[in-house]
Order: sequence, then C-alpha cells, then structure tokens
Amino acid sequence: MLLSRLEIAGFKSFAKKTVFDFGTSVIAVVGPNGSGKSNVAESIRFVLGEQSMKSMRGKRGEDLIWNGSTAVPRASRASVAIVFNNKNRFLNIDFDEVSIERVVHRDGANEYRLNGSVVRLKDILELLAGANIGQSGHHIISQGEADKILSASVRDRREMLEDALGLKVYQYKKDESIRKLEKTEENMRQVEALRREIAPHLRFLKKQVEKIEKSEELRTAAVERYKVYFKREDEYLSSAKKRIELGLSERRAELDAVHRDVEEAKAVLAGTQEDKRAQKIVTLSNELDSVRMKRADATRKSARVQGQLEALARVTQRASVSASEVARLADEGELALVRLAQAPLTELVTFAKGFMSKLRALTQSASSGDGDLASLQKEHDDAVRDEKMLTEEEQRLATELEGIRTELDSARVKEREKERALFELTSAEREIRHRMASLDAERDRLKLEEDEFKRELAEAAPLIGREILSYQSAHVPTVIARDEQEREKRDLEKVKIRLEEMGMAGGDEVMKEYREATEREAFLEKEIGDLTTSSVQLKSLIADLEHELSKRFDDGIHAINAEFARFFGLMFDGGSAALTRVKEVVRKPRFTDDGAESEDEVEDTEVGEEKDFVEGIEISLNIPRKRIKSLVMLSGGERALTSIALIFAMSSVNPPPFLVLDETDAALDEANSRRYGDMVKALSDKSQLMVITHNRETMSRAGILYGVTMGGDGVSKVLSVKLEEAVKVAK
Repeated sequence: MLLSRLEIAGFKSFAKKTVFDFGTSVIAVVGPNGSGKSNVAESIRFVLGEQSMKSMRGKRGEDLIWNGSTAVPRASRASVAIVFNNKNRFLNIDFDEVSIERVVHRDGANEYRLNGSVVRLKDILELLAGANIGQSGHHIISQGEADKILSASVRDRREMLEDALGLKVYQYKKDESIRKLEKTEENMRQVEALRREIAPHLRFLKKQVEKIEKSEELRTAAVERYKVYFKREDEYLSSAKKRIELGLSERRAELDAVHRDVEEAKAVLAGTQEDKRAQKIVTLSNELDSVRMKRADATRKSARVQGQLEALARVTQRASVSASEVARLADEGELALVRLAQAPLTELVTFAKGFMSKLRALTQSASSGDGDLASLQKEHDDAVRDEKMLTEEEQRLATELEGIRTELDSARVKEREKERALFELTSAEREIRHRMASLDAERDRLKLEEDEFKRELAEAAPLIGREILSYQSAHVPTVIARDEQEREKRDLEKVKIRLEEMGMAGGDEVMKEYREATEREAFLEKEIGDLTTSSVQLKSLIADLEHELSKRFDDGIHAINAEFARFFGLMFDGGSAALTRVKEVVRKPRFTDDGAESEDEVEDTEVGEEKDFVEGIEISLNIPRKRIKSLVMLSGGERALTSIALIFAMSSVNPPPFLVLDETDAALDEANSRRYGDMVKALSDKSQLMVITHNRETMSRAGILYGVTMGGDGVSKVLSVKLEEAVKVAK
C-alpha cells in the first residue's frame, strides 16, 4: 500500500487533528450529508498542491480554515499531511516514508514541508509528477465531477486522456521544443535583420580599406625610414649626452682641485700661520725665562734649608737618647749607605729625608729643638720637589721653542712658492669655468633637440603606426653626418604630409573595424547556419515527439477502448462504447464594439481563409434498446454509468498509485451498485482506492470503514471500523 495515512488539523470542518490510516486497498468514508465527508477528498487535493480555491469550494485561503462555532473557537491555520510508503522508491527521494504537509494561515500564506523541511511548491509538484500524481486529474474525482469528462470539449477530453495515459511528459517535451523552435526562428529573423543592417556599413568599410591598402606601401616604407631616423637620432642624443656629462664631471673635478690649491695659497699668503708661530715663540720664551728664575729660587732655598738642617742636627746630637736605639739607627744607616753607594743624587736625597725623619722621631722627646727640625725638613723636601718639577718644565719649553722656530723657517719657504703658483691657479680656474659654461650651453641645446625628438616621435606614432616605437631594434648600417640627418628629417616630413592627405590617420582603426565587421558577418552567417540546423533538428524532434505521442496515444486509446467496452457492457448489461479521434475546426472569437471578447458568439471563418483544426476525442455509445446520437441525450443515471465506466477504464490501463472517488455511485440503482462494487474490487488490485459513498454495496467492498459525523459544535469526528474484524466479532 503506497498511501499510508492522512492527517488533517483545522481544515474546514475538521477542527481537531484527525488521522486516517490506509492499511487496505479499499477504504470507505461514510456519513450523513453535511458531515464533512467531501472535505476529506478536498484535503487530499489541498495537500497535493491544488491552487484553485473553486475546486475546494472556497474563494480565499482563509475559507479552508476552521472558522469556529459556539463551542470550539476558530483556528489560526489549517494543515494537512499525507504520508506515503516509499520502500519501493516510487517517489524519487531516498526515504522509506515520505511525508508531505501543507499549511495555510489566515493571511493566505502557504507553507510546504517535505519530511519536516520547508520546501517550495515546485519541489512538491516535481516529486509527485514523477509518480503520476497531481493536485487534480483523473485520480481524484470530487463530488459532482463524475461526468466532467463527458461534458468536456473534444480538446479537453484529449488532454484528460493524455494525462491518464501518462503522456504529459511527451506533451511537455513537445511544447518545450515548440517554444525553442519559435525562439530559434525569432533569433533567425533577428540575425537576418542584423545582417541587413550591417551590409551598407560593411560595403563602406570595404572601400575605405581599399584606399588604405593603396597607401600601405608608402606607410610601410615610411615606417622603416622613421625607424632608422629615430635610431640614429637616439644614438646621437645618447652619445652627446654622455660626452657632455663626462666633460662636466671632469671639469668639476679639475675645478675642485684648483679650488683647494687656491685656498691653500691664499691661506699661506694671508700670513695667519706665521703670526701665530711668532706669537707662540714670544710666549714660550717668556715662559722659559720665568721657569728658569723659579728653578734658581728653588735651588737656593733647598741649599739654605739644608744648611739649617745640618746645624740643627749638630745641636740635637747632645740630647739624651738610649744607646741601643742609636746603635740600631746607625746600623740601618750604614746598610742603606752601602746599598746606595752608586745611586743617583735623588735617591740619596730621598734616603736622607727618610733617615732624618726617623732621627727626629727618635730625638723629639730628648730636645726642645725637635719641632724646628721637622718643620725645616718638610720645607727642604718641598724645595727639592719644586726644583725637580721646574727643571723638567724648563727642558720641555726649550724643546718646543726650538721646534716652532724650525717650522717657521720651513713655512716661509712654502709661502713664497704658493705666492708664485696662486696667479697660475687663478688663470686655470677661469679657463675651466669657461669650458664648463660651453658644456652647459651645449647641454641646453641638446635638451631642445631631445624635446624635438620626443615631439616628432609622438606625432609620427599615431600617423605612421605604433611599430615605429620599436626603433631600437632597427639596423643602422652607418653613422651619417648631422646635415644628412637634417635632410632625412625634411624628407620624412614631406612623407608624413602625403600620408595625412591620403587619410592614413586612424587607418588602423578602420582596418580593425573592417575586420570586426567581416568577422561579425561571418559569425552571423555561421549563426544562421547553426540556427537553421537547430531549427531542422527541432522540427525533426517535434515530428518524432508527435509521432511518438500519436503512437502511444493510439495504443492507449486502443487499450482504453477495450476496457471501456468491457466496463460499459458490465454497467449497461450489454451495448458498446468507444473513443474516436476527431478533428474540429478552430473558430475565432467575436469581439464586441469596445474590444472585449464575446463569451457566447464566435466568428465564422471567411471564405478562402485557411482553417485551423484541433484534434480531440469523441465518445460514441450504443446502449441496449436505445438509439443515442449524442451524449446530451443521456439521462443522469446513464451519464453516471458511462463516466464511471470510462474512469475505471482509464485507471485500469495506467493505474495511478491511489484513486479518490467522491460519491460517484450516488445515481446508481441497486443492480448497478453491485456492478460498481465489483468494479471497485477489481480495480483495487491495481490501485489503492478511497471511496466516499452512501451505498452499502460499495461499503461492503472496503477493508476499513470510516464514519464521519458532526455534532452540535459543527466539528467533524471520525469513527473507524475494520470490516474483517467486525465480521469475526459478529460471528
């Protein structure tokens, strides 16, 4: 069983959630009139994507939502979910169970969910179309639509049969191919229009190109001559620039050297160094005399203090000192004298100072003159030290004075030489500056020539061609004189004027435009060829599709006719019925004076005008004991029997996954009800059926019976009974 269950919540009279389980091949929905049975069939239409509110007995989406009653408040939304068993993958999705849900809100917004995920309506329709399921069609017959196929036009009846036979895919392909063919033919017309549009311009460009080609030889020769001219001019400018820069660099170096020599000579002649040396000699002489006088004073002072020390020493010898101490001091003095026998005077003086210091320390308590001895000894030591320092300073000053005098003599000789060279350096500086001025003037002139070269290059490139910019690659056999180069320049100016008069300016653009126009013409010609080929292929494809569609339709009609005749014979206890293909003239609509299309009048085709035909299906009947010339002569019951026979015949040839029949047996009598029930039972072997009925015979063929009732609150309620279990309980 492909249809598992149906869940309804808030849809029309089903205010509360209601679940229908489809566990058998035939399910019957019964109940009194107005209880909401037909709402079950409409809920299936709704969840499968039906967009026509009229088909669901409403005007707006809000009409499909439970509107409330005195006992139950109205709902804000309605939802219907249908669940399929997809273990055999009859739906092209990788789930064993597929749930499709549609929700409508009070503002008219709709939501679609596939296994709980929000999707588009297009996704739902594409998924169901692959399994021959649609939101409407022959597999959902609502109440009052049983004889719809009988009332339809021959064209609509053909479309119903194509849908029932599963030929819509071919029709879609055919329609798509026709649209592509129309688009291709439109493209062909546009391409032809483009070709006609560019043809005059192409002819004009061709004449321009012929004119350009005549001047191409002159331009080519000019290009080569310009390359050689520019190459020679560039080499001349480069070499001259290098020569001038090198000359300026050499002159600058010479000028810097002369500047240094001139400054040195001027410094010597200024005499600043000689004056400084003379002043230094005077200063050093004065300092030397002063140091000599100070050294003499220090010598005299040292001798005087030495005499006083000797006199004081004689006095202190008479002082009382222990014999052992005097002996020890004498021993130390003797040892020191032996060691200092060959020592210089300074070391002897140092020894004497130390010995006297020890002697004073030994005898200071023995004589009252000990304090004077220490004071004199310190004064003597200071005088000796000053004498030594002044002697060293005297020697340094004498040496420095001698060096300055020698340097002064040498500087006087150099100054005389610098004075002789100063005049020569001044003259050389003037000569170098004059040569540098000449080089600067030549550089300025070369700059003007370089600007003229750039201007000529900028003017010639657009006129002669951009290839002259690659003049560096030109081969220059010999270097010519400047006057010859000037003559070549004048000749090239004449060539340039001739090219301007011939209209060579922008020649490349004209050639480019001509090539583009020619290429476009070739492209359009190729497009015409491709479009013609595509048109032929599309026409062949349409013919093949029409042939295949016709063949399959013929086979389907043949199969349906066999089943139709069988079911018709069962329903009418004899007789015959058949579907035949007919062609009907398409009549043009008549328009009113205000331009609106009239609904009830048509305009006949004028004499001589080509007529259009549409192919359709006509139904021919032969009822026992009656002569029927058209379908309008059938009674209500006969129309119902005929419709049921045809619907069952179509469902038998191409069985849909499920079939919903809403009170299609309402007009049948008891005998025909039994036949109808037998047909339902036979069809249930191929499709799953849900029948909404009041007929007991039809109910007896169902496996599950759903009873729909409605209480005082206006809410539809469902009771279910499995007939097999009920029979067992009854037994």
